[in-house]
Amino acid sequence: MVREASSDEEDDSQALVPEHEVKPLSPRHDQRQFGALEIANGLRVQISRRLRYRRWQWYLLAICLPLVLILVFFSLDLGRLFRGITIIRADSPGDRMREAELRALFLLRNQELGLLHLWNQTVPRSSASLPSIASPPSNDSSSATVKADLPSTPVPGSLEEFRSALLEQIKLNKQIQAALLSPHRGRNASLESVDDNVDAYLSGTGVGVCRKVDRPADRRTIDWKPKKDRFLFTICLSGQMSNHLICLEKHMFFAALLGRVLVFPSHKVDYDYSQVLDINHINQCLGREVVISYDDFVIKMKNKLKINRFICYIANPPCYLDEEHIKRLKNMGISLGKIETAWPEDAKLKMQKKRAVADIMPKYSSDDEVIAIGDMFYADVEEDWVMQPGGPIGHKCKALIQPNRLILLTAQRFVQTFLGSNFIALHFRRHGFLKFCNVKKESCFYPIPQAAECILRVVERANAPVIYLSTDAGESEANLLQSLVVLDNKLVPLVKRPNHNSVEKWDALLYRNHIGGDPQVEAMLDKTISATSTVFIGSSGSTFTEDILRLRRGWGVASHCDEYLCKDELPNFIAETE
Repeated sequence: MVREASSDEEDDSQALVPEHEVKPLSPRHDQRQFGALEIANGLRVQISRRLRYRRWQWYLLAICLPLVLILVFFSLDLGRLFRGITIIRADSPGDRMREAELRALFLLRNQELGLLHLWNQTVPRSSASLPSIASPPSNDSSSATVKADLPSTPVPGSLEEFRSALLEQIKLNKQIQAALLSPHRGRNASLESVDDNVDAYLSGTGVGVCRKVDRPADRRTIDWKPKKDRFLFTICLSGQMSNHLICLEKHMFFAALLGRVLVFPSHKVDYDYSQVLDINHINQCLGREVVISYDDFVIKMKNKLKINRFICYIANPPCYLDEEHIKRLKNMGISLGKIETAWPEDAKLKMQKKRAVADIMPKYSSDDEVIAIGDMFYADVEEDWVMQPGGPIGHKCKALIQPNRLILLTAQRFVQTFLGSNFIALHFRRHGFLKFCNVKKESCFYPIPQAAECILRVVERANAPVIYLSTDAGESEANLLQSLVVLDNKLVPLVKRPNHNSVEKWDALLYRNHIGGDPQVEAMLDKTISATSTVFIGSSGSTFTEDILRLRRGWGVASHCDEYLCKDELPNFIAETE
């Protein structure tokens, strides 16, 4: 090995000392030179060996170093150090974030120009002390696009125009917020999704604060022109009064379709509707007799009471009737015809099938004097038509089904006494709601601290000084809620309807007419007070809430701030099921 290594080194030494530069030396010099050459050659061999050894070290290092780095990378998770500089994939969170920021910058530029334009238009021309502000110069090529997309700001010749222009700029600000928040809402969130109700920023100005929802210009309606000797007998069984009112409204729709007078049920088998509803109001709104009380029905039939046909909409159980209710009808002297179902195949279904008018008419067209269709609360029939503001029937009033006059006047007196013109109404359903909500896919039973936060958000938007509390909650829950509803270090009062006191005269009408203290009257009174509020907060899943919303839509007082409690939120704690 030494010889092989030295051969190369000798060639190198010969190259370093050319032949024409070598001179003959004496023998003594030759001997010393020979010794020096041997020492030099030995050094070259050692150096060569070290160099060759170091080459292998470098090769080994080049092979092992990547392996070591990989091991360190996975053991210490150093990938976090490099994630900030990796190439961002298309549609990644970082990519969406940059897109949102660029969109927000674009909208901010629009807002700046719009506000400057608005400022220049509001500065008096004769005022030298308030010079107009020039728009900042723009050197980028996008300025033309910005100006082209700039919403036209009306010249504020009046205060209303100025407010309108300012409102447009606030809406633009909401777009900017939506753009910046969009990456945090998921991939499918739209940059254009904006809350239209930006009037929270203008609270106290009297301009569009939680403004009323415009009633639709055109309603889809049907004329109710019944034959005087053809009747539809109302039967409502499921749930409490609110459920029965929904059932009643669907019966009215069927009566209009079939050209029949609707018979209200007797208080012996149902609620006493005459104490709660204004039955004559329905006839007055249509200018003809379309509904009659049970007592008037008995007089018309001359005590020959008979339901000729039961054509049940609900198949299982037929007409939603139980043996107890059938027994009550018979005890009232009503003979029952054959009970049949319109769609027997529905008996095997867990959910009622949706039906349209085209499905109904062939099944229910009959010349029988009195027919019944059974409970209609669960009937899914032309829902968009039936549930529209004002209902499905053409009439000259705002709402057909509404509280009787005594309850309406009492509600107005209560508002004048305790609440005033600007108040929020809260239906805070608690009794039985914990179990009811927790078996649903998304629970609707909220811890009180979370509920208080949701309520305060509405209070800020509505700028209302007081809240009317309609609740079945116990005192412990109501007191805790009251202690948490605090805005700007001020308690927002939760006003509950007090017990009757003869000194206070706001409820004197009810007691003078001997209906005060009736549970259904008091429930309708709660609904009426809530329905007249500036803003309403309801409980999702409650038919009591839905009836209040129906009244608000019908009366034209529904607000853009109306909402279910803690909408779009889940309870921050949910108990396990049994």
